[in-house]
Amino acid sequence: MQDARRRIWQRAQEQRFVSFAELNVWLATECIEGRSATHPDFPGMSIAEALEHELPHLMPMTAPFDGYIESPARVSSTCLVSAARNRYSVPCAYAGHRVSVRLYPERIVIVGDQEVIAEHPRATERDHVVYDWQHYVPLIARKPGALRNGAPFADMPEPLKRLSRALLRRAGGDRVMAQVLAAVPRHGLEGVLVAVDLVLDAGPPSAEHVLNVLARLSEGPPPEAVRTSLVVEEPPTTDTRRYDTLREEMTHV
Repeated sequence: MQDARRRIWQRAQEQRFVSFAELNVWLATECIEGRSATHPDFPGMSIAEALEHELPHLMPMTAPFDGYIESPARVSSTCLVSAARNRYSVPCAYAGHRVSVRLYPERIVIVGDQEVIAEHPRATERDHVVYDWQHYVPLIARKPGALRNGAPFADMPEPLKRLSRALLRRAGGDRVMAQVLAAVPRHGLEGVLVAVDLVLDAGPPSAEHVLNVLARLSEGPPPEAVRTSLVVEEPPTTDTRRYDTLREEMTHV
């Protein structure tokens, strides 16, 4: 096994891979092709044939192997965690807290208080900062001015960027934008994006307009029929002469 592993990695050095996924596919192909080789302990039998004999005696695997490297870390005051010479954001409520960082080949998972609080694609280079702008939404509610120069918000979806550019041109626009972003945890990102698109197409945007559209979108369709156990004993009539009687009563008063 060690010799086969060494030969595979020597051939891997001669290849170029754009991602870990591509490398894993190549490694799986090499391992499958290596099964046709002769088994070193059983002459005349291939590794694949020996595996068929061994499989009935192996213990079943109940779940896929969750392979990662775990290490403790402390969240900085800017809500960032250092891992493998890069930094990744976490929800701002965890600033200053101790968390656990799980390093996978293609992603970073950050655990706090016994639950996953953040997950990012793993940066392949060094000295990168990977943000999730939604981690900073509660902070914007207290400091709306951070929207104007906040690096995390450069990765917002395009409709929110358009709304931000339109709002930040006028005084108090940062507070209006903060109100819109605060609706994301309550209504979901997709719902807010649909509402923002409708508002931008309708005219000058405002937080009230966005929230109004969100409320109408979340109402759902009206019911087809309303069932009730009430019974009308006296059907209403359309007698317009009753208004004359009411006019005479008001005259007496």
